Amino acid sequence: MLTLPENVTRAAQPYAYMSFEVRMDEMMKPAEEGFPAVFDFLARQNIEPAGLPIYNYRRIDMADTLDVEAGVPVTRMGQDSDSIKFGTLPAGAFVTMRWHGHPDKLEPVTGLLIGWVRLTEQPLDMEESPRGDLFACRLEIFEIGPDEEPDMNKWVTQLAFKLKDRPGVG
Repeated sequence: MLTLPENVTRAAQPYAYMSFEVRMDEMMKPAEEGFPAVFDFLARQNIEPAGLPIYNYRRIDMADTLDVEAGVPVTRMGQDSDSIKFGTLPAGAFVTMRWHGHPDKLEPVTGLLIGWVRLTEQPLDMEESPRGDLFACRLEIFEIGPDEEPDMNKWVTQLAFKLKDRPGVG
């Protein structure tokens, strides 16, 4: 099941994350390695999560590799480690959509959202580069995942892509 795209305004949000460079067939690696490491790291610094686990796609080259952050919003910033960093998810206008189903179907769902963004002439906050598309903030927010539901067909993922700031809009 899919919800219709919706435009929302998001406030800036501190988050902790671990970065990965992966191929499409390695997309479980950030979840399996990154999320446990980030949550353990936060517990050692007595920092509470302030939201749900996320993937933040920073660079996408579908034919090669992707730079993805496995992270979580936090109540406050902490001290970086060699592998886990703190940053701020940007404020601004985002287009969102929810997918109720197996994460293997997120690629065509994402394609639908990108098609809708193009159709409605709302440019994403991104730049093209020789290494792929570079995004200001392109989130997958895991609303229902393996901790709550063992059946992957019942998972819920919210896509939230930052739109380019436009004068007089937002």
